[in-house]
Amino acid sequence: MQQAVAARTPVHLWIVGILSLLWNCIGAVDYVMSRTRNTDYLKSMMPDVDPQAMLAYIDGFPIWASFGWALGVWLGLAGSVLLLMRSRHAVWAFGLSLVGAILGLGYQLMNPMPDIEGFMATGMPTAIIAIAAALFLYARTQAAKGVLR
Repeated sequence: MQQAVAARTPVHLWIVGILSLLWNCIGAVDYVMSRTRNTDYLKSMMPDVDPQAMLAYIDGFPIWASFGWALGVWLGLAGSVLLLMRSRHAVWAFGLSLVGAILGLGYQLMNPMPDIEGFMATGMPTAIIAIAAALFLYARTQAAKGVLR
């Protein structure tokens, strides 16, 4: 009599899944606080920049950059949940999240907010895109290995 042996979930999947979930929760909080125009939150994130100037900058995004921002945030969060569920759909979620990050953050890289310089102007958007790419590649690799079903 044969019994189906369930493959154990690799420990690294739990580590990456939980860290990515925490990372994407930060993005979700930032998105909600920015979109609900929470000036106290914006001031706490960048004390040297006027929150009203930040909101005016965000309001000036073209629709495709705003759509990209939302796509990157919410599908990144969904990808993290799907990764923890070992779903192969995490690959698509992270892939679309990467496309959204490139759209939204690419716009910010090409049109930086005037009052922001240094790491926050170029380093942070680049790091976010790199992390989105790494999560997509990780999920794709795990799906190819049969870890995600």
